[in-house]
Amino acid sequence: MIYEFDAFEIDTDKVELRGHGRVLPIEPRPYALLLLLVENRERLVTKDEIIEKIWDGRFISEAAISTAVRTLRQVLEDDGSAQKYVRTVRGRGFRFVAPVRLRSPASATVEMPAGSRPPSGPELIGRPVIAVTPFRLLGSADATPAIAEAVPAELISSLSRLRWLSVIARGSSFRFRGSNIDLDAVRETLGARYCLSGTIEIVGQRMTLGVELSRTSDHRVIWAEHYSCRIHDVQEIRMSIAQSVVTALELHVPLSEAMQARGQHVDDLDAWSLYHLGLQHMYRFNKADNMAAAQLFQSALERDPYLARAHAGLSFTSFQDAFLRYGQDPAADRLAARRHAERSLELDPVDPIGNFNLGRALWLEGAPDAGLPWLDQATQLNPNYAQGFYARAWTDIIADRAGEGRRHVDAAMQLSPIDPLLYAMLATRAVTHLIEGNTTEAARWADRAARAPGAHFLIALIAIAALDADGQVDRAQAWAADVKARRSDVTLEHFLRAFPFEGGATRDLFSTALRRYGF
Repeated sequence: MIYEFDAFEIDTDKVELRGHGRVLPIEPRPYALLLLLVENRERLVTKDEIIEKIWDGRFISEAAISTAVRTLRQVLEDDGSAQKYVRTVRGRGFRFVAPVRLRSPASATVEMPAGSRPPSGPELIGRPVIAVTPFRLLGSADATPAIAEAVPAELISSLSRLRWLSVIARGSSFRFRGSNIDLDAVRETLGARYCLSGTIEIVGQRMTLGVELSRTSDHRVIWAEHYSCRIHDVQEIRMSIAQSVVTALELHVPLSEAMQARGQHVDDLDAWSLYHLGLQHMYRFNKADNMAAAQLFQSALERDPYLARAHAGLSFTSFQDAFLRYGQDPAADRLAARRHAERSLELDPVDPIGNFNLGRALWLEGAPDAGLPWLDQATQLNPNYAQGFYARAWTDIIADRAGEGRRHVDAAMQLSPIDPLLYAMLATRAVTHLIEGNTTEAARWADRAARAPGAHFLIALIAIAALDADGQVDRAQAWAADVKARRSDVTLEHFLRAFPFEGGATRDLFSTALRRYGF
């Protein structure tokens, strides 16, 4: 992918910044920062997000970010006064403000982060495969030896319900025991791309359980967590531990799959790899990435016409096109969102993702109650499916059921506290308070939602109404200016079409507030 602005271009295939006909010298972190800002140019990128994405969440000082920004501006012949390309939003973060053109190189490859190592052939073939090994007992090992197999057996059972993941049977994966699991052997013997292992430490009446997810190709740990309880409670919390692990894997394995696919020539990727790479673009919530995601999902279907998840992905991107008015024909986009969701369920009727997308497509068509059975089925098929609970919550608040909506959205945030749709979950929580007249809480949650990574301009419109209701006029005006800078074509009709509140009082509250700020 190539991003062009003024005399510069970013070539993500070659990991190069070019300007004035030559490759410009730039250090890895300023380059990564530039790419992050350009890819998310339709919104503010917070300092917290920069630390998470560029420094892998490590503790760093404000000076480190300032140095990276200053270096980037020097390379772009920009400065802190002009801010022609990178604009500082004091105390919050940065935005890329120059117009950007997106094009594909003649020999299309997919971008690869600096410093990552491309996987070899068989790593990217077929859906992800995971092996769960027996846990290792520490401390009073003789107290409850069965728990070292009981917990991973529970995990195998729970993970087997995930349609996109292949789980090695217990009879094979439980052959790998001991203090140091040989990940190369797991990969070569079982064909597993991932290995989930753990330890159980017993001290007195307390038990601490550690879980670690490793990629077998490079032995990299991509997720780890610890749980603690009284030893006599372990049977009661086994299921909750399994649910927590399943939810984490729903997020981290697709991210890992996408990372491994980046840097590979598109022609070398199979359908599943293309699908996972499309997910990463899909969750960036801007027009260019939504288009890139749709192209990758379509390419996946060219390789495997029966891949239900690729149709689900096309339903999601079509929903975005209609919801955020990216295209010229919202009616056609709404139809595509429903058509692809229905095709996804024809191919795999028990996939929660397909059910989720059909429920949302019906909501988009103005029939949210008709979508409820599909949303409920999504969470019944996968009780850990946070986005299913979120979509159910939003349908509740459209119907003015604030209490039910809050219960469902709280479940979603508990299941997936760093979900790509977290901004929407926070906004949903805000509207439940607004419906009930608690303007202080509504304003707090809405402002947080609008500042969250990925939040689009419709979320900022919710923040305007909530802040206005709470008397925070200056803050509401700031968000109104932000929306108009992002989308000068936004109207009240657009907002009410996206959020067709059935409650007259709620609809009137938003209408009055948004008109007051010029929408």
